Amino acid sequence: MAALGAYRCIECNREAAELYRDYRRGVLRISICIHGKLCIFCLLCEAYVRWLQLQDSSQNSDPDDLIRYAKEWDFYQMFGIASLEQTSFLVGIFLTLWWMRPEMLKTKSDFILLLKALLLSSYGKLLLIPAVIWEHDYTPLCLAFIKVFVLISNSQAIRVTLNLNRTLPWLAIFFGLILENSVVCLFQKMGLNV
Repeated sequence: MAALGAYRCIECNREAAELYRDYRRGVLRISICIHGKLCIFCLLCEAYVRWLQLQDSSQNSDPDDLIRYAKEWDFYQMFGIASLEQTSFLVGIFLTLWWMRPEMLKTKSDFILLLKALLLSSYGKLLLIPAVIWEHDYTPLCLAFIKVFVLISNSQAIRVTLNLNRTLPWLAIFFGLILENSVVCLFQKMGLNV
């Protein structure tokens, strides 16, 4: 492993120890800080879809500032809810994997590598925006297919990162979904429109 400062991120110019495992010896590795940005952008896409699905978000086209600010706060609320759901999904995955195979996630770098893989494998959420923009009768079906695509990508990310068979990643995703849906039920009991 290279010393800290051996590589630099091409976006933020911060020091980095490495980007990924580089099997080509002697080739300069370049670090790119895209994981957090991709996560935020995916959450914004999901918040936008939820915001458009609110019953009152498109009924009133009054340009009054108060209504505009209320709609903006609705969007922030949807972003917060999407963030908490994503966090609970990832916590469910990590807890299941740690409980079933504690030796796989024994160091901080193991957790970080898996987190990065899961965030990158959620890139399918970017398809939510075109599905909503080109709204048609099959939009709910498209949204369901996108959800399935993201879950399959998450499963593959767990399999490849931890070198596991097919059963354990799907079990982890199942428990992640259970925890995520528990958070949704909690929000609905609190009276939030999820």
